[in-house]
Amino acid sequence: MALSSFDIDAPRWDQSTFMGRLKYFFSVTDCRTALLPDSRLDEAKALVESCRAGSIPPGTTEEQLYFAKKLYDSAFHPDTGDRMNLIGRMSFQVPGGMAITGAMLQFYKTVPAVVFWQWVNQSFNALVNYTNRNAASPITPKQIGIAYATATSTALATAVGLNLYTKKAPPLVARWVPFAAVAAANCVNIPMMRQQEILNGIAVTDENGNKLGHSTKAAVKGITQVVVSRITMAAPGMIILPIIMQRLERYKFMQVRRSPAPLSIAVSKLEPELRDSIVSQCGDSVQYVYFNKGL
Repeated sequence: MALSSFDIDAPRWDQSTFMGRLKYFFSVTDCRTALLPDSRLDEAKALVESCRAGSIPPGTTEEQLYFAKKLYDSAFHPDTGDRMNLIGRMSFQVPGGMAITGAMLQFYKTVPAVVFWQWVNQSFNALVNYTNRNAASPITPKQIGIAYATATSTALATAVGLNLYTKKAPPLVARWVPFAAVAAANCVNIPMMRQQEILNGIAVTDENGNKLGHSTKAAVKGITQVVVSRITMAAPGMIILPIIMQRLERYKFMQVRRSPAPLSIAVSKLEPELRDSIVSQCGDSVQYVYFNKGL
């Protein structure tokens, strides 16, 4: 195919198939793109816009165009074309969400810890939801504030309430409290942050992208699917991991430290000076030492 006729907005993979859509979302959520400087992202945007205008720089390869589109889709808002803030990008969801989820699962036993990490999580979610909103439906600072306060309050009330309620419940039930709070908050956070879409509708187009009008039903359907997908994405880590940790904590090696993630290393593999010191103190009774690798 001649690059002069290259359609950079045409799907690289067949969007009518599951694998096609999966490849696309893997591409735009690639967390490695979050490490690139703004200057590199701006270069990608300029190349995409040049291609759309039918002016592809000489020597540009098809793979370079695809990579530029990948960077563009991962960092720039599809409605406004503005560069999105780093934390709100979907490419930041894996490292950012993973760190916060780990903290919520680790610090769930005390009310102050629950309150703090649920607040951090909902602040993160609010920024993500705002960043990825349908920009064709503007939202005022007041509406943003109400949405943020409502979602955060819902998460805190759910987490603290369930945390107190499950004090006498099996330990595993208590470990699922963070997921319940996240699910409840998502049901509030996303619709509230995108309320203008529900009130005024979102643009609908034909298969060629021609705008046909606005639909509130389409907005409700889209937002509902987003809520379900966000909860589904959180489920594996926040439901399955507590079960695994519950089982692992029955073993002695998990009870050596209060941290649920200790690592051990054989004394024989330590530095000679430390190894000799341990042997002189304990003889052969200590074969392994344990340490906290951190979160």
